[in-house]
Amino acid sequence: MGIVQRREFLFGLALCGVPVFGADPAPASVRGKLVDGPALVTKDGKRIALSGDAATMGVLRDQRVLQVADDFEADGHFTAADKFEINPIHTRSLFTWHNGKKQMVTYWCDVCYIRTYTPGKCWCCQDETKLDLIDPDKVEKK
Repeated sequence: MGIVQRREFLFGLALCGVPVFGADPAPASVRGKLVDGPALVTKDGKRIALSGDAATMGVLRDQRVLQVADDFEADGHFTAADKFEINPIHTRSLFTWHNGKKQMVTYWCDVCYIRTYTPGKCWCCQDETKLDLIDPDKVEKK
């Protein structure tokens, strides 16, 4: 079978509604107390292990986030009943709940006025960025 014929075959399957490369996992959100591990403990006491890309893992291990959040919320999908994969950092899927308000987790450099989404040094001045929780409705959507 030539390359063109394979493409036509795969295109035909897709037109018929057959998932060609596997279905995307169902999007979900989890909320609970963020604990070391990193994991989330839900209101009913269920422990859910959290995973994600390197930048997301940096946020989950940031002690400042552990201290400030009444609850933590993340968007992603379940990979097992007790395992949750958080969407990549660029999708802005990490939130805290503090005093009944949902806040997006971001980091801010006071020197350069640069916002990032993972903790660490500012890429410009090399000062440590500060945790800066912001209203997700006030963030420009990309």
